[in-house]
Amino acid sequence: MAARILVPVLRSMALALALCAGAAPAAADEVVLIPSRVIYPGETIGLAALKEVTLAPGRHKPDAVATTAPELDGKVAKRTLLPGRYIPVSALREAWLVEQGASVQVYFIAGPLTISTTAVTLQPGAAGDLVKVRNVDSGKVLSGTVMADGTVQVGAS
Repeated sequence: MAARILVPVLRSMALALALCAGAAPAAADEVVLIPSRVIYPGETIGLAALKEVTLAPGRHKPDAVATTAPELDGKVAKRTLLPGRYIPVSALREAWLVEQGASVQVYFIAGPLTISTTAVTLQPGAAGDLVKVRNVDSGKVLSGTVMADGTVQVGAS
């Protein structure tokens, strides 16, 4: 009789002790995105090229891999991504806002002074990247930062 009463009490105490020690009950299985087909270097990753996979119980995704839609959608593969494999963050880059050889507006801004000119990009770049451009009028090569609107902002050197 005492055993019938004691067993549920011991189970409750064991669960309470496990929760206090930092152990948690098994969480829901983790869902990750992986390529459903080969994705080649330079290809923009769309959600259609990915499939959802539920990890086996007790398995966790490794560090430094991209597995969610915001981390992957619209990014460009830097190397070949194979189906069924995790996608390392180092294998992704942002899409270029300016391509090499494209004509762009270049701005120099210092207080109320704004100088603008047209230049040709000597290398591609995404927003925030430092790129080299050649001034169409003078032929001088300048370095500037690609802005979100596709223009390049240069500073005093």
